[in-house]
Amino acid sequence: MLCMQVAPSFSDACSTAILRSTNAILAVICSVLVYEIITQLRPALDERKATLYAVVLALYPLHWFFTFLYYTDVASLTAVLAMYLACLKKNYIFSALLGSFSVFIRQTNIIWVLFVACVGVIDCTLASRKANVQLDDSDLSIRKDNQLTSNKGVTRGSNLRKRNPGKAVDIVNHSIQRSAPSTTYSSGFFDEIQDIFLMAWHHKWKLLVSFSPFFIVLVSFVAFVRWNGSVVLGAKDAHAVSSHFAQIMYFSLVSALFMAPFHTTFRHTAILFQSFRKNGLLSFFQWFVALIVGFLSVHCSSIAHPYLLADNRHYPFYLWRKIINAHWSMKYLLVPLYVYSWFSIFIILAKTRTKIWVLSYFLACAAVLIPAPLIEFRYYTIPFFFLILHSNVNDYKSWLLTGILYIAINIFTMFMFLFRPFYWNHEPGIQRFIW
Repeated sequence: MLCMQVAPSFSDACSTAILRSTNAILAVICSVLVYEIITQLRPALDERKATLYAVVLALYPLHWFFTFLYYTDVASLTAVLAMYLACLKKNYIFSALLGSFSVFIRQTNIIWVLFVACVGVIDCTLASRKANVQLDDSDLSIRKDNQLTSNKGVTRGSNLRKRNPGKAVDIVNHSIQRSAPSTTYSSGFFDEIQDIFLMAWHHKWKLLVSFSPFFIVLVSFVAFVRWNGSVVLGAKDAHAVSSHFAQIMYFSLVSALFMAPFHTTFRHTAILFQSFRKNGLLSFFQWFVALIVGFLSVHCSSIAHPYLLADNRHYPFYLWRKIINAHWSMKYLLVPLYVYSWFSIFIILAKTRTKIWVLSYFLACAAVLIPAPLIEFRYYTIPFFFLILHSNVNDYKSWLLTGILYIAINIFTMFMFLFRPFYWNHEPGIQRFIW
């Protein structure tokens, strides 16, 4: 701006309004990236629907609110989505470069760099497997045609033909089918992992070369942590690594609420019930273990950070006081909702993603959220976007209801921020409600 002589001095060029405008520009870029990712993941989707989905996601309350303030959230999300889009387009060098930029913005984004690299490896192995299956199917078709052609030359006086004219062809088909590899994944989770790891090992040198830029980013980050003595910059004591397992529970419920029109449809509820009924004892055991883990998480690692208790400008302060900490039993009563939300999320993702992809996503969420001692909904933005982008919900009504829900929340938060300021006795100046 100094070169264009719009601002007379550097301090004027770095005024509050101008600095905040950078997030407005990044929000537009982010919306374009969301649209491109949607069309990349779902190429058959109608352009009008893809645009609607991108607009709805642009209205996501946490993303929308911090678009107007000078926080790192919008820049962080934009860099991570740009990295993911480049990876989907198999431009791994550029993707790793964008990943390193995202780590400069927020250091915990190193987890999403590793997640994107992991997704890239999974996609490459699945593409290689699909190509091999197509070659095998083509070879199978050629062998079958050749065998059938040769069978036509068999004399009608053959004893085999006389006894059963179609039996020879059945024998040939049976022998070919036995030699042909399976064209579908086994439904077992461990079988799927084994298939992907075997295929990745078969193409190890190709994968090593393709994804080496991500490895360089990881090594550089490890060197930074060793030099810095911590993952974060700034107030290291306030952001020390913790074992906040309850945080992953909060994320599931918050994400389910922000996707309520997707989770509360009759079709989705029926699928969830059928899944529980179909697996029977296994589903009961999974729910039982999940509930036990949930109860232990909230009992042993529900952290009340000093910032959470002292700062009444943020909504988590009131949610902690009025809901989670309203009564000693309340945090335990919410555990079934946390567990249900996670199972509902898994059902949505499993419709289009492989089991190992879903596992990678869960581990990435855990790695980002569990070490964070402070309850901050801003930390949920990137994992939420990965969740909703891969939900593959085509119900127009659900997306419209989600958009209306976001607009209502945005109106409330902007109204509280602009027209309900308050004052602290111990500190001068106006205080405002923010996420």
